[in-house]
Amino acid sequence: MWLKYGADPNGCLKLVDDVAQGKTNLTCLYCGGQLTAKKGRIKSHHFAHTGETCKPVVSRYNTAQIPGLPMYDRFNIQLPGRELEQLKVLWKEYGSQEILIPRDLINLRWKFWGLVQLVNDSYKFGDLGKIPMGALELGEFNQIQEPLLLKTWEKYRGAAERATLANYSNVQECQADLRIYETQLRRIIVNSLYFLEVKADGETLYKIGITQRTIDERISEIHQDLKTHYTNITINLLGFWEHRGNVELYFKHRYREFNYRLGKLTEYFRFPDVKVVLNDLHQMESKVLSEAELELISD
Repeated sequence: MWLKYGADPNGCLKLVDDVAQGKTNLTCLYCGGQLTAKKGRIKSHHFAHTGETCKPVVSRYNTAQIPGLPMYDRFNIQLPGRELEQLKVLWKEYGSQEILIPRDLINLRWKFWGLVQLVNDSYKFGDLGKIPMGALELGEFNQIQEPLLLKTWEKYRGAAERATLANYSNVQECQADLRIYETQLRRIIVNSLYFLEVKADGETLYKIGITQRTIDERISEIHQDLKTHYTNITINLLGFWEHRGNVELYFKHRYREFNYRLGKLTEYFRFPDVKVVLNDLHQMESKVLSEAELELISD
């Protein structure tokens, strides 16, 4: 986990993806130190302290506790690398074929974590265990992720409230954790998910993406982007889901084998049967915002 948000002179948080590489006028929420945007090719984009990294951030690096949305941009369900590889091997041999897994091949911790389920004297993959494989349908993924998003939010809100009321020494850290988490949560709630069909010079591609603007404005931008690669372009809207910014990255994970890159454009796909994908998308329930979420996005 890396520090991905810094505060501007007005106190607003900025995502590292939205600023230029190098030294910035942004500061660390934990210590107030100046930040430098790191945008290399190996590590994910992040902020580093221009001077010495402060102790609160170091401690969060060491414990992977910098606030992040659960199951948003990482789908390893926090399994150690070796166990994750073991799970993938079992999926390839058993899960993808819907064959029950022999009992002696199962790590019992997986049962307690809900990754596998007992069936008679064997096991099958549970919904949680399907996520690293991208095998869980989008609607079912929402049903797992959304409660986790709210539960994690409650954790940070509770910690900040207790620290403030008791005037704990770490009150600034707890408040910074809450602000960073809420900024990320707000970002996915205000974004809507769209799915487009693109016909270009005889090819048919599909695009997934998110936007806060009207879909017509977004399609106009996409049309301009595609002019670099194609001459005759027609774009049709196949689906639009409000407040579903949480799904975009899991969609890319789930359908990664069909990804089709156009230079630096990475959100395009070629599907042998798009009806299957559309059915998956349309199985998602409409997002109904809670009072707390409505308050968050109006802040």
